[in-house]
Amino acid sequence: MTQIDNRLPEQQSKASAKTPRLRFAPSPTGFQHIGGFRTALFSWLYVRHCAGQFILRIEDTDTARTVEGAVDDLIAGMNWLGMDIDEGPIIGGPYGPYYQTQRKALYQQYANQLIESGHAYRCYCTPQRLEEMRKEQEARSMPPRYDRRCRFLTAQERADNEARSTPWVVRFAMPLEGETVVHDELHGDMVFKNIDIDDTVILKSNGLAPYHLAHLVDDHFMGITHVLRGEEWISSAPRHVQIYKALGWELPLFYHVPNILGTDKKKLSKRRGAPAWSDFQREGYLPEAVLNFLALLGWSYDDKTELFTREDLIRVFTLERVGISAGIYDPDKLLWMNGVYIRRLPIDELTRRTLPYLERSQAEGGLPDSVQRPLDYEYTLRVLQLEQERLKTLGEAAQKDAFFYVDTLTYDTALLIQKGMNAASTQYGLQSALDLLTTIQPWEHAAMEPPMRTLASTLGLKTGQLFGSIRTAVSGSTATPPLFQMMEVLGRERSMTRIEQAIERLAQIDH
Repeated sequence: MTQIDNRLPEQQSKASAKTPRLRFAPSPTGFQHIGGFRTALFSWLYVRHCAGQFILRIEDTDTARTVEGAVDDLIAGMNWLGMDIDEGPIIGGPYGPYYQTQRKALYQQYANQLIESGHAYRCYCTPQRLEEMRKEQEARSMPPRYDRRCRFLTAQERADNEARSTPWVVRFAMPLEGETVVHDELHGDMVFKNIDIDDTVILKSNGLAPYHLAHLVDDHFMGITHVLRGEEWISSAPRHVQIYKALGWELPLFYHVPNILGTDKKKLSKRRGAPAWSDFQREGYLPEAVLNFLALLGWSYDDKTELFTREDLIRVFTLERVGISAGIYDPDKLLWMNGVYIRRLPIDELTRRTLPYLERSQAEGGLPDSVQRPLDYEYTLRVLQLEQERLKTLGEAAQKDAFFYVDTLTYDTALLIQKGMNAASTQYGLQSALDLLTTIQPWEHAAMEPPMRTLASTLGLKTGQLFGSIRTAVSGSTATPPLFQMMEVLGRERSMTRIEQAIERLAQIDH
């Protein structure tokens, strides 16, 4: 079993103390949405920029709310985004274990030390008393907080509670006077009145430590140099500063990073539909595009540059450029950015990445189940060469390009009839086009387009009218890649068969 390294910093390697060590320490009480991954990304980018170490630690002391599979999902998401870790679950490391439930004895040791030094105390209040206290405070419009009753118990009262084996928790004794200054690298010095901060629980009745003590002990013994966390933790920071002081430990550098808001300017959260990494993966977003997008939620290089490769981000990322204004999650911007990344992919790479989306079941968003799998790679490559400029996600390909693969098209016959035309003129135009196409050699777009333009003129039609009818006939859609390139990929037989079928459809309309 991995032993906990509880050496003091001066006993640890000097090289380690000089190297930036940042961590991502989520609680597995649910699946991470993009807000958590964004904060992790800032730490990861800074560590990679500085050649430091990135640690993953699982803060799983809230055992009652732990969600099965949350850790596996988190690690899968980090792998998908390419955020490798240097220490953590699975990979291990010199300062493990990296699950807090396996570090219980360490928290108890320092909770007891705080009691012995007069900086903490055992609280014997029952849940019922605490609930009654909160109700009374609410009735008097007072902020809900612990009233410090057990802080001032006499020695005899404490002894009596111990003799009765009364359950207890440990609370940190905040100073009752003065102020606590929290220095944040983004926000500067923030001053808090100590009397306004209650005595928080630092050890629960089950012997596990909640966040306020556990993360602090772990950060100290894991040599964490910079702590990046959401700005919602600012109000708790004075407690943490006071605990550091009570233990005589050096504080890390704090960065309380801005929250991510939706376009409605409300905080993004799991309850409000914040997307998870798996949502992006399922819809066909590229991880490199999502990584680029997340980096810009609260950080900027300048006022104009938006597209960065992973290597670019590592090279230019600094914590000094993290802002204090909330990042806005704009799904339209992400969609645009993903389209840019798709257009930049070499066609072989695009084909390799898109095939799984095309080949998954129809219920999962893939091609109709009637289409035989596996798909022909070279044919799909030719399809995607035409579609690449239009794709915004890989998942769109199945819907946009199904007509390249199915045997039978389904569409409204009325779509064949262009503005200024009727069923008869459309039928005549398509029959004329079919007759001309039988003479085209070779079956290439460059050989098709000039004579077809001449035909439109001969028929007294605009090219848009004739070409629009042909487009719908061969694809069943009005929005497609360039017509004659599309027909070249579809092939002579399939293209002409579909035009024949369109003519038959029109013949059934009452002229």
